[in-house]
Amino acid sequence: MPEIKKVISRYSEELIRLRRDFHQHPELGFEEHRTADIIADYLVSCGLEVNRMAKTGVVGLLRGSGSGKTLLLRADMDALPVHEQNESLAYCSVNKGIMHACGHDGHMAMMLIAAQILAKLKSKLNGNIKFVFQPNEEDAGAYLMIDEGVMDNPKVDAAVGLHLWSDLETGKIDIFDGPVMAASHYFYLTVKGKGGHAGSVHRAVDPISISAGIIQAVQSMQTRELDSLEPVAIVFTKINAGSSPTIVPEEVKMQGSIRFLSAEGAAVKEAFERVVAGICSLNKAEYELKYKIGNEIVSNDSQMVKIARRAALECLVNEKMLSAAFRSMGGEDFSEYIRSVPGVFFFIGSGNCDKKTDYSHHHPCFNIDEDALLTGTEMLVRVALKYLNG
Repeated sequence: MPEIKKVISRYSEELIRLRRDFHQHPELGFEEHRTADIIADYLVSCGLEVNRMAKTGVVGLLRGSGSGKTLLLRADMDALPVHEQNESLAYCSVNKGIMHACGHDGHMAMMLIAAQILAKLKSKLNGNIKFVFQPNEEDAGAYLMIDEGVMDNPKVDAAVGLHLWSDLETGKIDIFDGPVMAASHYFYLTVKGKGGHAGSVHRAVDPISISAGIIQAVQSMQTRELDSLEPVAIVFTKINAGSSPTIVPEEVKMQGSIRFLSAEGAAVKEAFERVVAGICSLNKAEYELKYKIGNEIVSNDSQMVKIARRAALECLVNEKMLSAAFRSMGGEDFSEYIRSVPGVFFFIGSGNCDKKTDYSHHHPCFNIDEDALLTGTEMLVRVALKYLNG
């Protein structure tokens, strides 16, 4: 349907208006009340069956005229606790300390326009589309959508997700076959020593010194023990200890993440604990280690990748703008949807140094090149049509 590009271009002003409104009024995870109301009203106006779930999540169901499978399209809703530094923008965040620094504002706008267009093509659809607007992606909200039945009634057969990406040049699309975003497991480690006087530290068991040894040993483990062809990132992100320059503290509390892009995550965590246990034992200390799973690996299904690539070739003016090289150690809870169904997650380039949209995600100056919104919307429409109508 070559006319799709022309149809989408007619919505360009509305697309940008929606995105800027979401950007100007960001809301944190599970607090997206204004955002959810706007989305729900918009989907109702498109003639979709709308359901509210997972606190602030919204699902719009479009039933095609013909029978067929059900495709889930997902957009994330939440902003970040970051104070925006784009004061020159007319649509800069009005909520102090909160901003859309990851592109979720664009994701929602693209999906709303895609819903509008696909609803008008209802008579040509063989199957159903669930437009899933998910809260709290930054801290894993997909599980709650699934617990409350988003994959059922009607049963979902496949899932599609996308991400605007500033590391990718505007006009490009990247679709990788296989693991594309890392599993992220968060660790909470307490090293327990023996407190004492800083002037007689030999009578104490210094948990700070021991913790420093653990951090150094873990870095060495990543380069000397783990396969460099299997990406792993172990990062300590928070350390708390001590109350006075004259006191050796009783314990050190550390937090961080273990990220990996292979199925060997359990082995990585076992190696991590072995290092912790060994160093603590050597220094007469004890430890307590707990984990929280943020996200599992997002691994693209080969058949869904083929569908997405065919759609991308119709979106792009030059096939050289389609790549299959990008993978990220960032986490994505889109992984929850594709634990039970095949899926594809791809990247839409939004980086443009001239427009200053090449800042990294989560940076206080992050912004997106709005030219990318048309590309992302077209991809959602074309992938849906190709999946349902073959």
